[in-house]
Amino acid sequence: MSEDVFQSSDNIRSGTPLKHIQYVAFDEPLELELGGRLENVRVAYETYGRLSAAADNAVLICHAISGDSHVASHDADDDPGWWEIVVGPGKPIDTDKYFVICSNTLGGCRGTTGPNCLNPDTGKPFGPDFPDITIADTVKVQCRLIAYLGIEVLLGVIGGSAGGMQVMDWAVRYPGRVRAAIPVATSPRLTSQTMAFDIIGRNAIIHSPDFHGGRYYDQKSGVRGLAVARMIGHITYLSREAMRAKFGDNRNRPRDIDSKFEKDTSVASYLAHQGDKFVERFDANSYITISRAVDRFDFGEGSALTERLRPAQCRWLLISFTSDWLFPPDQSEEIVRALLATEKSVSYCNVQSPCGHDAFLLPNELDMYGALASEFIARTYDSGSTITEVETDGQGRIDHPDTSIFHGRRVDYDSLEGLIISELSGSSPSVLDLGCGDGHMLLRLKRRGWQRLQGVEIDQEQVLSCVRQGIDCIHADLNEGLDQFADKQFDCVLLSRTLQAVYNVDRVVGDMLRVGKRCIVSFPNFAYRPLRRMLAEQGKAPESAGLLRYKWYDTPNIRFFSITDFEDYCREKKSTIHRLVALNTETRKEVFDEPNLNADLAIFVISKA
Repeated sequence: MSEDVFQSSDNIRSGTPLKHIQYVAFDEPLELELGGRLENVRVAYETYGRLSAAADNAVLICHAISGDSHVASHDADDDPGWWEIVVGPGKPIDTDKYFVICSNTLGGCRGTTGPNCLNPDTGKPFGPDFPDITIADTVKVQCRLIAYLGIEVLLGVIGGSAGGMQVMDWAVRYPGRVRAAIPVATSPRLTSQTMAFDIIGRNAIIHSPDFHGGRYYDQKSGVRGLAVARMIGHITYLSREAMRAKFGDNRNRPRDIDSKFEKDTSVASYLAHQGDKFVERFDANSYITISRAVDRFDFGEGSALTERLRPAQCRWLLISFTSDWLFPPDQSEEIVRALLATEKSVSYCNVQSPCGHDAFLLPNELDMYGALASEFIARTYDSGSTITEVETDGQGRIDHPDTSIFHGRRVDYDSLEGLIISELSGSSPSVLDLGCGDGHMLLRLKRRGWQRLQGVEIDQEQVLSCVRQGIDCIHADLNEGLDQFADKQFDCVLLSRTLQAVYNVDRVVGDMLRVGKRCIVSFPNFAYRPLRRMLAEQGKAPESAGLLRYKWYDTPNIRFFSITDFEDYCREKKSTIHRLVALNTETRKEVFDEPNLNADLAIFVISKA
């Protein structure tokens, strides 16, 4: 069992007055999406850092159902905020660099107009008379706040869960006012299962004896049904792995807490503690109002989702978590697919985590998801300042730094770049790099001013490296296919030194030929003469000093094929071979004499016949 069974993402939250909260009232009526109307709206918000003279460093943070404006502490005497680990000086969203804004959502209970505010028509709290709202209504109110603060264009909008839905709405509702959108652990619409949990929670509130039809504000204590709703919520925020780690083999051990709820096991006492704490700081009517708004959010699926996202003009970074079953990763992948269909600038990472939906609020994977967000915002802010002034080698060719597994410059990169340039026409062709690694090949092309560059990579650390360099990269397994890409969507599809590690060769190569007008494939040549000798004369698993330097027990290669094998494969599949470049990475030279014997690396340019 964990040392603190009560530890959760809620621990730092409380209902104490917010010391640095600010308010602005808008007298202009707010026409609501579902037909209602609010004559005026007050917004509670907090800001961090300073707005630059150009007003170009503003980042809006959108909170989830139970959040508020207090995203982080302002000083040592302030209470910690709900995203304390992410926002602050020197943190992923660095308040020394950016002007950070977080407002309490419309319908909330921490200062923004909501059910617990006075209804001007009655002089009493709105309660159940508060009108039905949507995520779009919340975003409209946020937009008023941003304009009030003197900001025309937001550097970034970021939010998790229901906050991620707000991010998506911002991107399409105000496409010219957002430069970077970062939806985290979210979806284009709730799954029916997720919606069902919301419905159960609302029923627990509505049928609680102390709810009184939503007119309970003269009571001394909160609505107990809200505690039950929060217990249900906490179950959905955790994964099975997280529950196992938290409670372990001693889950039946009682915990001594002051609660009217069941508490005779560690699981029960944990849920009772979380429910009781929530009632102290949140309003039951607000929970009903906001959760219904989340349930109504529906950007569609398939082609409908693609069309809904089409107006967006910003760069996108989507982050999901592998064990999140409340907002499962395939929903983020659905958004990615829709964005790619309209050729948006998009990166995506499915972060490995056992923590479930709450992962984006916890420190466990902060090094990954925090770094992704930080680097993405930074690259958007500096508009690609990582791309330095172009230098040439004295012969008009762009000079690139040496970054390789070789002892010096990667000669295959030079050849690949030359082939891409010679095979493609136009001022800025489109290139898809499969198994792109840290994005170095795409970075070379970006230095030439090419814009439509997309990477695909299975290693999340390499995805982060791409994002750090301003390269768009999708976290995906090539063996599962390239269904997210359309036919002939790219001028060139590149598969560099990856084919030998692919399980489903037919599917990967077939998809390449479908997606790309030209395809460039490079791979180790296992018919290389030194390898033959080693196997034939020494009877040992072959290795060489160049590309094929691996021991038999640590090689990443699962396919052992040659130049001749690949030529036969192309003929069998009726693919056209346009060019073959053979290299010897030991001598660092191109091979023209018997390449199947004398080259350890082959590069083919192919297309569908």
